[in-house]
Amino acid sequence: MSLKPQDVYVVLKIVADGSRRAPYAQLAVELVMSPSEVHACVKRAQASHLLHDASSLDLPNIAALNEFLVHGLKYVFPAERGELTRGVATSYGAEPLCSSIAPGSEPIPVWPYEEGQQRGIAFAPLYKTAPIAALRDQSFYEYLVLVDALRDGRIRERKLAEAELHRRLSEVHA
Repeated sequence: MSLKPQDVYVVLKIVADGSRRAPYAQLAVELVMSPSEVHACVKRAQASHLLHDASSLDLPNIAALNEFLVHGLKYVFPAERGELTRGVATSYGAEPLCSSIAPGSEPIPVWPYEEGQQRGIAFAPLYKTAPIAALRDQSFYEYLVLVDALRDGRIRERKLAEAELHRRLSEVHA
């Protein structure tokens, strides 16, 4: 069973929500996915050891998740960039990273989204509905931003994202 980018997307939502995993139907609504897609994502994440099994309430395997995000994600799901577009800021262009990184002259990375408020270089999200779901949940949005910095950031951005992600994950289910 191969891991898909949407599996990481679902796991990050579960992490952002904390405590117990929400029912598939609720996650589906919040992530703008079908319940069957969410179920399949959870099963693949369990098989990949990013989530514990159902007897452990599908809680994230924090150590494995941290290791995968920091050391493997950029190789398995590399960032895809495109043209200048309107969208939702990500990576170093959004919090929690943009306040630590001085803006340069280059356009920021954005997930393409017609209703987005920023202009920048298109950056393909882990899943197509990320802009919608992220704008509904600030904590989830910030996890996606950190992961995007790990996928495609320069060394300084990756180090900041890694440190912040490690801090956040160490607080999950503590």
